[in-house]
Amino acid sequence: MYLAGLIEMVELWLEELMVSYNHDSLNSKNSYAAQIHLKGDLFENLIWWGLQSLPDEILVGMDIDSNSPHLSEVEELFRSEQHVEGLFQSQGFVINEAHIVNRGNSFSVHHLPEDWTDDMFSSNRGSRAGRFTHWLHTHPNAPAIPSEADADAAQETPGVDMILGLRFSPEGPMPWFND
Repeated sequence: MYLAGLIEMVELWLEELMVSYNHDSLNSKNSYAAQIHLKGDLFENLIWWGLQSLPDEILVGMDIDSNSPHLSEVEELFRSEQHVEGLFQSQGFVINEAHIVNRGNSFSVHHLPEDWTDDMFSSNRGSRAGRFTHWLHTHPNAPAIPSEADADAAQETPGVDMILGLRFSPEGPMPWFND
């Protein structure tokens, strides 16, 4: 199928998860106003980075390659009746670059270390003043539902602000121990 190019070189459990997610997305495509595509190996990296950083959250800056538009067959297959062009910056291009920008608790993770900001752009790049179009942060053992801080940061993101909920074990009130 068309998605084979996006699901390349990932572990079998993740490939099965991605196929299931894409199937569910196709069945509910009219619930979406736009599409976001990223390659499977990048998604796998995001998951592993999040798991390796537990119990902390991570903030990841992401960008596209302007030479990598969405595959037209996939774009058409998943296009919603409510599709909106120009909804966010770099819409229609595959996200293919990601960098961990910060790690911390739910309050500190949203702040960028100074080496990831550029004063030249700070006035027009929002509260994060970063050089990335898209942002993703993790929610360890929590659903991917935005907090008030998440919603505030998303208002000034030129691209899309995403949350990756990571459920892990052990969970609950037990303390986290390092090996």
